[in-house]
Amino acid sequence: MSFPRCALLWARLPAGRRAGHRAAVCSALRAHIGPFPGALGRVPAVASSSSASGGSKAPNTSLFVPLTVKPQGPSADGDVGAELTRPLDKNEVKKILDKFYKRKEIQKLAADYGLDARLFHQAFISFRNYIMQSHSLDVDIHIILNDICFSAAHVDDLFPFFLRHAKQIFPVLECKDDLRKISDLRIPPNWYPEARAIQRKIIFHSGPTNSGKTYHAIQKYLSAKSGVYCGPLKLLAHEIFEKSNAAGVPCDLVTGEERVTVEPDGKQAAHVACTVEMCSVTTPYEVAVIDEIQMIKDPARGWAWTRALLGLCAEEVHLCGESAAIDLVTELMYTTGEEVEVRTYKRLTPITVLDHALESLDNLRPGDCIVCFSKNDIYSVSRQIEIRGLESAVIYGSLPPGTKLAQAKKFNDPDDPCKILVATDAIGMGLNLSIRRIIFYSLIKPSINEKGEKEIEPITTSQALQIAGRAGRFSSKFKEGEVTTMNREDLNLLREILNRPVDPIRAAGLHPTAEQIEMFAYHLPDTTLSNLIDIFVDFSQVDGQYFVCNMDDFKFSAELIQHIPLSLRVRYVFCTAPINKKQPFVCSSLLQFARQFSRNEPLTFSWLRRYIKWPLLPPKNIKDLMDLEAVHDVLDLYLWLSYRFIDMFPDASFVRDLQKELDGIIQDGVHNITKLIKISETHKLLNLESLSTESQSRLSGALKSQARRTRSTKTSGSKAAEPPGPHAGEKSLASRLVQQGLLTADMLKQLEKEWLTQRTEHGKEITESGTYSKGTRRKKKEPDSD
Repeated sequence: MSFPRCALLWARLPAGRRAGHRAAVCSALRAHIGPFPGALGRVPAVASSSSASGGSKAPNTSLFVPLTVKPQGPSADGDVGAELTRPLDKNEVKKILDKFYKRKEIQKLAADYGLDARLFHQAFISFRNYIMQSHSLDVDIHIILNDICFSAAHVDDLFPFFLRHAKQIFPVLECKDDLRKISDLRIPPNWYPEARAIQRKIIFHSGPTNSGKTYHAIQKYLSAKSGVYCGPLKLLAHEIFEKSNAAGVPCDLVTGEERVTVEPDGKQAAHVACTVEMCSVTTPYEVAVIDEIQMIKDPARGWAWTRALLGLCAEEVHLCGESAAIDLVTELMYTTGEEVEVRTYKRLTPITVLDHALESLDNLRPGDCIVCFSKNDIYSVSRQIEIRGLESAVIYGSLPPGTKLAQAKKFNDPDDPCKILVATDAIGMGLNLSIRRIIFYSLIKPSINEKGEKEIEPITTSQALQIAGRAGRFSSKFKEGEVTTMNREDLNLLREILNRPVDPIRAAGLHPTAEQIEMFAYHLPDTTLSNLIDIFVDFSQVDGQYFVCNMDDFKFSAELIQHIPLSLRVRYVFCTAPINKKQPFVCSSLLQFARQFSRNEPLTFSWLRRYIKWPLLPPKNIKDLMDLEAVHDVLDLYLWLSYRFIDMFPDASFVRDLQKELDGIIQDGVHNITKLIKISETHKLLNLESLSTESQSRLSGALKSQARRTRSTKTSGSKAAEPPGPHAGEKSLASRLVQQGLLTADMLKQLEKEWLTQRTEHGKEITESGTYSKGTRRKKKEPDSD
């Protein structure tokens, strides 16, 4: 029976008889428009479905972002459903839909198909809007609604159409089982068939800092026919690169931003020093060295150490790191059928925790290193040291590698007048420093946990040991190391931290690959990359020895460039580019690079010079210095992308030369950092007194919190670790400024005279206005943001 003939017969039937002939008509309609989404007639209250979640954990449905399904406009063929039956009464349809929504049986049935209360509500609102706002509906749903109006069908018969609509706005419902298979991160050793094809020998070199563990592993690396060194920092990769070539062992360098081949014909050398993320898991080596293996637990970068440990295709794999990682590594290697040989080392030089704090910068000695955990403290301490007529070197994380090395060289040089180092925990790895005494300016460090949440807590035992171990290194002129704190009340806490056993590492990090994300996107083509990552992590299944690394930085970049038209693979690469999201100029540069890429416009050297407004002037204040550091990061970003998209970022060699020139400008700025700080204070670009007070208040709060925790676990001795109250032994502001060297006795007398003169002249006005009346408070000046 043809469709026009079917429609004609249907139209001639009286309304009462149409229901009886529905089966025959529907059969003809199916032949013309395809199958209905479900069997007509009442839907059973309980249905089994392959879409049900089964035994897997219930997904976090708050991550499912509904897609928009637009109502149908007027059809060129007219409203076929209305011609077959009659036009629908929208008021009646609304009553039917409301009744459908309220039925408990429907809600239960929806839950069986993965629609919890939240999804069910969102899907129903979209379904109702679609029905009520469409000019014409599909024939099948029009017929069902018409039959329900005439009591020829049950309201439950709407469920197949509702479910079809729900899967349109939540496509994840249609493919949950497939998504679970794609995001199954169990048994990671099977991802590396080349490594599983050989029987590797695993040697774990365990010991504290300055114990010679890395030295012994590197000696094995240098004596091998081929080898790869995997380090956590570019500085460490550079060090091994230079050391290897100096020893007559040709070695290439591979980092995210740089490739250096030493062979004149450009052929790859048998040895390579690289950052751990850049190691090849398909190239065979005789010896592989993985440095700082304890970073396998890092919430953001741990996946790179897991990949290197499981995937490096080497006859011998030498691991260097803390003993806290031994048990986990042994368990992971048990799953690969490989045994772990542990070699334990002891510290080569003694280190002592002093029984007194520094208390004043007047007590500094040559070879001292003051460790701070914020730039503001770095600036404040450097300024106070300069007031005392001393010269200091400065090292912190955002400085370019060349500047860090220059500052380290300056501090180590016995002929240089600079004998004091002010640094962050950036000195914990990658720099050879001749330090006599480590002084912790604070024991509080902001950190990011596995959930991406910011925490302000005392440093961990592992961090404290790593930093303290920089004092009295075997290769330096100081053969004994000392450790203390700036404040007396911190000393007991430091001893407690250093004496705690290091917690064993429980799990290794994992990270979804580009291929896995591409397969996810195939099933969810209209979902944003950021949302894809959220759903992937939620659906992922890992063994107890693993965790999925925090991907907030990836998601930040994904959301930043979401509106730019890029292929998924290109978008993924851009999002993995390492950027400092706290630097607005770096973030805007990623956006600009992606926009240029999407237009298929190569980012040439001349374009980049215009973009960063080269040439750049030497910094005049701290803000200028920070701006130059941001530009250096932008050049790093260009170089990183140039090795992934050579055609679109064609001028890497010119940019590297430009970056070296910029590094020199930054080095000059850091060399004169105390002058920059002084100028910044003068122009109120930096308020060190307020910043220092704010830092001390954070320290006090954290110490009190630590003391409360200590009291809850110990029966005595806790009061020693608790700082005094706000008024206990509090000194006046004037005496504190004199003690810190910011005021002299003569300056204090002059200020007193000026204040008394002003008080006499304006006493009457002050009394009338009540500025200093009892009970009033002067508003604290907020520290300027640097």
